[in-house]
Amino acid sequence: MNDKPRKTALLLAQRIVRDIDQQGLGPGEKLPAERLMMDSYDAGRGTLRESLRFLELQGVLSLKPGPGGGPVVRKPDAGHLATTLALMLQFEHAEYRVIAEARAAFEPVVAQLAAERITAPGQAELGRTLAEMAAALNDAEAFLDADRRFHRTVAWASQNSLFGFLVDVLAGGMESSLPDADQPVRQRQLILRAHQRIHDAIAAGSPAEAGAAMRTHIEDVLAYAARRSPDALARPITWESHVSLEDLP
Repeated sequence: MNDKPRKTALLLAQRIVRDIDQQGLGPGEKLPAERLMMDSYDAGRGTLRESLRFLELQGVLSLKPGPGGGPVVRKPDAGHLATTLALMLQFEHAEYRVIAEARAAFEPVVAQLAAERITAPGQAELGRTLAEMAAALNDAEAFLDADRRFHRTVAWASQNSLFGFLVDVLAGGMESSLPDADQPVRQRQLILRAHQRIHDAIAAGSPAEAGAAMRTHIEDVLAYAARRSPDALARPITWESHVSLEDLP
């Protein structure tokens, strides 16, 4: 099989991304019409369309049909990383345990960085998630939503975008394997108190305390999951469980 057309399309896709970046184009802005792009890049229609379709699948563009349509810039999000990572892990026959172990390894470091780097808006958002968790102790879905946002806020407060994306992906991934939906109120109260300790250490600018509080929290959650549903962490990761048709372009 001749891979040259595919490589040519990939190289063109890289040029398009470079130009989007250099021109400072943001989400919602349109790229030139097909004919203009063919001339600008000295590319055939088939190669250009393959490049654009590749970028659409990566979340860089959306292709609007009809008059006035064409390629529109998007910003890739963690959903694209989640689907790719899930596919890779499925072929490795990985279990949800690997996600739990990864979080236990790096989220304490994330909390330490957040204690050093969090901004005033980040601190305010962290406080809001705590208030929402406290108000939702009797509402499992709302509680879990606020729980996820707490961890994501801590991650992005680290001002390390790689950690931010990883927690965006892994927080949801780990939770989907654990029996969270039917947590008793007592367990939610324990989680809320753990989050309060993490919040207070970050607010105080105490990296060591923030890291220790996060480590204890994650270890406690995993121990609870192991007791309540021993087989949960041994469940195999599958691509289909991480792909939503609503996320497709």
